[in-house]
Amino acid sequence: MKKLRRSARLVDMTQHLLARPHKLIPLTFFADQYGSAKSSISEDLSIIKELFELEGIGLLKTVAGAAGGVKYIPKASPEEAERTMKDLCGMLQSPNRLLPGGYLYMADLLGNPEALGKIGRIFASAFAESGADIVMTVESKGIPLAYAAAQYLNIPVVIVRRYSKVTEGSVVSINYVSGSSKRIQTMSLARRSMPEHSKVLIIDDFMKAGGTVRGMIDLLEEFKAEVAGIGIFMETANVPELLVDDYVSLLSMTEVDTRDKEVRLELGNYFTK
Repeated sequence: MKKLRRSARLVDMTQHLLARPHKLIPLTFFADQYGSAKSSISEDLSIIKELFELEGIGLLKTVAGAAGGVKYIPKASPEEAERTMKDLCGMLQSPNRLLPGGYLYMADLLGNPEALGKIGRIFASAFAESGADIVMTVESKGIPLAYAAAQYLNIPVVIVRRYSKVTEGSVVSINYVSGSSKRIQTMSLARRSMPEHSKVLIIDDFMKAGGTVRGMIDLLEEFKAEVAGIGIFMETANVPELLVDDYVSLLSMTEVDTRDKEVRLELGNYFTK
């Protein structure tokens, strides 16, 4: 039991909630932790709730009943999300980022903890009510994005491999058609990665026609899993034959001129849904 002044108790409670998003915490836990009455804890939580909403940190959801408690739901306000993605647009439209094939160099951005944290919170906002219990991505550039989203959803990550590894034991492998190149490729997932009937959120860094995402959807069928949502950091706009219908994108590449090294990005469908 901690004996803290109220100001210190508020800080400690806030830190506890921020570190455990989407986890239901009984009021009795805080009452026992600080040796305080539930009425005092409820007052403290009201102050924290007001602060979270005022600062756009997220929501503090109260669940009534004997098995109830309080749960922190991370949220990015529409204004914060738009500001974040517009800032990233400015960075990514630099001509020296354009690579052969119309791809953009994003490795530095995907290695930046501050940028990843903001992107992860936007994804978590989009899929807060999805009921997902696992985040899935395919190696390798989607991995940091998947972990960023999983941190705010407080769920584990599974990584689909291009090539199976002996250290992962028995695997399920499927062939899929790359949407852009039309080449047959293989992806694998260890059988122990997830239980059957899981609800899975797919996160990927870049999508042209959606062949890789479609491959992950087909792979999930082997696990009798359900797709809870699909989050794409950047998509290519105006693709004539898209293999994925329902997804959320944060950015859209609307124009690419590889000769003059010009690229145009716009906000994705997250901002219009």
